[in-house]
Amino acid sequence: MSEDLHALQRRLAEFAAARDWQQYHTPKNLAAALSVEAAELVEIFQWLTPEESAKVMSDPKSAGRVADEVADVLAYLLQFCQALGIDPLTALAAKIERNETRFPAVRQAPPDRRRGDE
Repeated sequence: MSEDLHALQRRLAEFAAARDWQQYHTPKNLAAALSVEAAELVEIFQWLTPEESAKVMSDPKSAGRVADEVADVLAYLLQFCQALGIDPLTALAAKIERNETRFPAVRQAPPDRRRGDE
């Protein structure tokens, strides 16, 4: 990755400040904007088959749309985290740890067809 998250958050804050947009970047507004951008990402995939969705990045036009929407989602998420003082990487690491405890990996052997297990 070319820039770390904190550097990107600074750039986003500077961009907003230069346009006097900070007044609009409340947690409520940022959460709403994040939801809208996530919906725009979903819209790209809405009517694709699973096979088509797996190949979406092979077409330059759709790949560009996906990359733009991912960027929008990440931008609003980083701004939201900054507004609330959340370190996104720390929050993610903590969530992964909780999920590893809540959902332990259980490896099951495949059913033995000779015994009729299913």
